Amino acid sequence: MRRTEVSKQLGGFVREHRTDGSRRLWHAAVVIVVGTAGLAFGIPVTIASIGTTEGAPQLAGLLLGVGLVGWGLGIWRLTQAFHTREQCFDIHERGLAHRVAGAVTLIPWEDIAEVGARNGGNDQLLAETRGMGFSCTIKLNGGRDIWFDTFTEDARQLARVVHEAVHLGRFPQGRGRR
Repeated sequence: MRRTEVSKQLGGFVREHRTDGSRRLWHAAVVIVVGTAGLAFGIPVTIASIGTTEGAPQLAGLLLGVGLVGWGLGIWRLTQAFHTREQCFDIHERGLAHRVAGAVTLIPWEDIAEVGARNGGNDQLLAETRGMGFSCTIKLNGGRDIWFDTFTEDARQLARVVHEAVHLGRFPQGRGRR
């Protein structure tokens, strides 16, 4: 669906917020490599430490833990990247257009039941780098949830605009309007 067709239904275009899928894939690749290294060293150390009680079992556990967490996080990020490929949020005067892999869902403001945003952990820089510094869930009246995080451009601003439109009645103004 073209932006002009969407504008006919949701009003004038205000702004788009794209999700950086390549950054999410890069993050997945890095943690899978770290996980692979952890397993590559952890498995031989585990085998070598069988029957010992010195420091080798603890080192084996640490390396295997790093390997399994790395692979788990990497698979989770790859799954997210697949489900949100080419994701983009287009803000319009009367609603939001959610694009994923060529499919467009038109969401008028009145179809949004709740907007829930949350900040990540205490180490904000590290959390931002991992894409976990901020996340927002948009709950629709039909029960469906749409989720985005710091891999989405200006995620905090997107959450603020949606919150203001849904809960405060302050609707964004499209281009060319005063």
